[in-house]
Amino acid sequence: MNPKRFARLKSALSRRQPDLTVLMDQVNKSHNFSAILRNCDAAGVLEVHVVPPEDGLDLHHGTSAGTKKWVGINRYSGVADAIAEVKEQGLCVVAAHPSTNSVDFRDVDYTKPTAILMGAELHGVSEEGLSHADQHIMVPMLGMVHSLNVSVATALILFEAARQRTEAGLYDSSRLDPQEFERRLFEWAYPSIASSRKSEGRAYPALSESGEIIPDW
Repeated sequence: MNPKRFARLKSALSRRQPDLTVLMDQVNKSHNFSAILRNCDAAGVLEVHVVPPEDGLDLHHGTSAGTKKWVGINRYSGVADAIAEVKEQGLCVVAAHPSTNSVDFRDVDYTKPTAILMGAELHGVSEEGLSHADQHIMVPMLGMVHSLNVSVATALILFEAARQRTEAGLYDSSRLDPQEFERRLFEWAYPSIASSRKSEGRAYPALSESGEIIPDW
């Protein structure tokens, strides 16, 4: 492991936000799915939640830039189950949808635990998703089109959240449990060894300050 790369991995992981996530409600185009994951990585999102469309959903390799390695993906069969899970974790669900009671996306306090619910580009968030959301938000439009591309809208909302969280100092130090931080750091640095150890039911070895594996014999 190159020490400079290990330091970069450690720095990026230390800024991950365990209480900021995106929940995708049947986003049905692989390039949008992949672009949203890339946005999440850039904003320090730890994990996302996905309700795939009926015909499934895979990453678009030309758009994802390898972000599947850095952003965890949790899949669900239905949006109600996904929302119930994030609410169980204490997150408020804000749905991006231009309903009559939607507020400007910049008027939301994203320093609180937040799940941003995004829908497919053509139909938006499902009725079931909207009914379970705590709040509706919208990106004001000044032209003739009614909405932005879903990945672009997600980027705007995420970076407003990142701006607020930066001002609040939420990126200044790791907010992960120390054991979880060490586990994820090993998985980022040595994915193949981590996969092998996990399948064998063996603990990960410790890492030195420079990222070298400390033999566990």
